[in-house]
Amino acid sequence: MDGRFLRVRSAERHQTIVDRLRGGNRISVQELVEATASSDMTIRRDLDYLAAQGVLKRVHGGAVPAMPSGVEPPYSLRSQAAVAAKQAIARAAVAHLKDGDTIVLDSGTTALEVARLLQQRAVTVMPLSLRVALELAEAPRVRLLMPGGEARKGELSLVGPLTVASLRALRFDVAVLSPCAFSLDAGLTAFDLGDAEVKQAAFEVAARSIVLADGAKWDRAALAYVCPAERPDLIITDPSAPEDQRTLLTQRGTLVEVADPEESA
Repeated sequence: MDGRFLRVRSAERHQTIVDRLRGGNRISVQELVEATASSDMTIRRDLDYLAAQGVLKRVHGGAVPAMPSGVEPPYSLRSQAAVAAKQAIARAAVAHLKDGDTIVLDSGTTALEVARLLQQRAVTVMPLSLRVALELAEAPRVRLLMPGGEARKGELSLVGPLTVASLRALRFDVAVLSPCAFSLDAGLTAFDLGDAEVKQAAFEVAARSIVLADGAKWDRAALAYVCPAERPDLIITDPSAPEDQRTLLTQRGTLVEVADPEESA
């Protein structure tokens, strides 16, 4: 069994644990052993790891949530979740970008995958994240425009009036954005108010918009409103996104593209 498979399985177990904690109830080690077909020792290691990340609190025989539902999961946890889906979504997004484009590239784990695929492209990019900026800093053909602003702790996304002003001083061909949550009723939402404001500004200054939303983000809502669900020109997701909601969104006039990790690997 190779290391990549082990990492994917670990991410899948972690996501299962987080999903079961969302109801706000205690979960037991035995329940997770049965749900993931893993050993007792493996689950206990997973719970210890997630407790160290601040996601949960260990109790005798299991765990309880450490965060209210309105609190953003740590970046370190999100970076391990749905990796193959995010990479497939990123490949599909980059296929819609051409050399010479001016691009606003959002923060977040899927946006980071997009940045990695842009390293050899002749494009101009304004990143909304220090992580994305570092990924592109040495790219030989990328013209990197840095906004001002404050870097959020942990996330390293750029927010605040300086970031918004930097965006509004320019015009871009495309905004590639990644909301924290997405639903037909609540639209695109973010956990952080400053992050939502920056995303709104990015929509305003771009001629077209591409939204990256893996299936885990669908049918969820976070605190801060960004825009209606039908506002993006194109939404790229993966097969786990609810098919009925994808159909309804298409009927509202928004293009929805499904990137299958198995087909694009």
